[in-house]
This record gives sequence, structure tokens and C-alpha cells, in this order.
Amino acid sequence: MTGLSNIIEQFIKEMLEETENGIVEIQRNELAEYFECAPSQINYVLTTRFTPYKGYYIESRRGGGGYIKIVKVSIDEYEDINHIIVNTIGNSITKNKAYHIIEGLIEENIITKREGELMKSALGDRSLSANTTDRNQLRADILKNMLLILVK
Repeated sequence: MTGLSNIIEQFIKEMLEETENGIVEIQRNELAEYFECAPSQINYVLTTRFTPYKGYYIESRRGGGGYIKIVKVSIDEYEDINHIIVNTIGNSITKNKAYHIIEGLIEENIITKREGELMKSALGDRSLSANTTDRNQLRADILKNMLLILVK
């Protein structure tokens, strides 16, 4: 299942790259038929691989002419990083959400893969030896400070 998920994710990303506006409209059932999988597999890929934390916006419309619209939101180095700091991170953030933000920054070439790995290492549970609540607050503070350096 993981292999198919990776293939579907890559297929959708390639579709997004081929568009001028970074918007793709797909029909879930047609995509499921194309990959010979259940429509729930397409849902799984969309909900786990195309999240706001990774820089994607998903809009869906149900019914006979229903579609799923996937929008790649490019990250403006200054404006959007500030938005991430203020609105997305908040006072606490889980490791998973922090990693998704970092992956989005890598995909947008704002940071290198190596910088992303260093950031992930600093934000990982092993690096933060506080209890879970305090750890997520500490993780948010560290991530905000790292992002502020990017816009400095």
C-alpha cells in the first residue's frame, strides 16, 4: 500500500508541476480506476500527503460532477513564513506538523534538504526531553525562532 501511495502522490505532484497556476482538478473515482485501487486509497493520499502544513489546499465537491481541486500554495519567503509563525504554529505544535512545515519549505526551495534535516533533528522528541505538553510548546518556540532567521 505504501508503494502505491508514493506512486499516486508523485503522479499528482507531476500534474501540479505541469500546470501554470499550480491547480489540478481530478475526479477521485477516475483516479482510482486509473491506479486500479479503491477510492479510499486516493483519499488517504490526499489527506496525508497534501496537507496545509505541506503547502497544499484541497477543495472537494460531491455529486455526479464532483471533483477534487488541489492547489499548491507557494511559500513567499517573507509573507508566508510570517503567516506560518503567527497562524499555523501557535503556542504548541506536534512533531508531525512541524516536520510537514519543514518539508514544505524544502519543496519550495526556501531551505535545503540538509537544513531541513538539521531542523527536524533539533525538533525531534529525542532532542526535546520535556514532558509531552511542554515539549510541543518548546518545539513551537524553537521552530518559530528558526523561521524568523529565514526572514531576517
